[in-house]
Amino acid sequence: MKIGVFDSGAGGLSVVKSLLEYKLFDEIIYYGDTARVPYGTKDQNTIIRYSLEALEFFNNFDIDLLITACNTVSAYALPDMNTQSRYPVYGVIKSGVMAVENHHIQKDDEILIIATRATVDSKSYQDALEELGYSNITAIQTGLFVPMVEEGIFSGEILEATMKHYFRNIPEPKAIILGCTHFPLIGDTIQSYFKNQPLLIHSGEAIVEYLEARYDLTTTEKKTKLKIFASDNVIGLRKIAKRWLKI
Repeated sequence: MKIGVFDSGAGGLSVVKSLLEYKLFDEIIYYGDTARVPYGTKDQNTIIRYSLEALEFFNNFDIDLLITACNTVSAYALPDMNTQSRYPVYGVIKSGVMAVENHHIQKDDEILIIATRATVDSKSYQDALEELGYSNITAIQTGLFVPMVEEGIFSGEILEATMKHYFRNIPEPKAIILGCTHFPLIGDTIQSYFKNQPLLIHSGEAIVEYLEARYDLTTTEKKTKLKIFASDNVIGLRKIAKRWLKI
């Protein structure tokens, strides 16, 4: 099976990392819209337009399904993409919410959602969790993490100062939903900020579980082929991929 993975930039590589580890697919086509990252600061119409343009890119490949690794795209553009696509398009929000249940998080546990402004404003995570009965949900926009990851800043003083800025008044969470695919690349640093080492839930692992529940997927012994494309600075994106994916 050949699949596509779409993200606004480098963040979707965190999803690719999980897909490669599970060895479920023959080939992965990755496209990062690095010329227009981040999507999380854009309005809904712009997000939809950019997403449909990405869909046109993937029409050049004979893929069986497409994963929109970007949470912002998953919140706003998924219906439009599925309407215009000839293959199924899956987002990462439903799978992320499913992962909360699968990890047996208690209904009254503190859950922290960190995401871009657009994803937080959509209330996609908050509404879905509340419908399931979760009552202690905090959602904050942490958009400054995105350009840091794009610049390859995964630790250090700048990141520490930014975490202190965002998290200084946040209750200790039991679980953190990394509501942007960029954030797993700094997940260990985020987790270590909190004393109780909260559970991290991110799109890569969640989407694998989600797809396994819907497709007859079996582990392949063959190495999954990975092709990386970008709307700008593909060399820089491939360098991040080499560091993060160890390829």
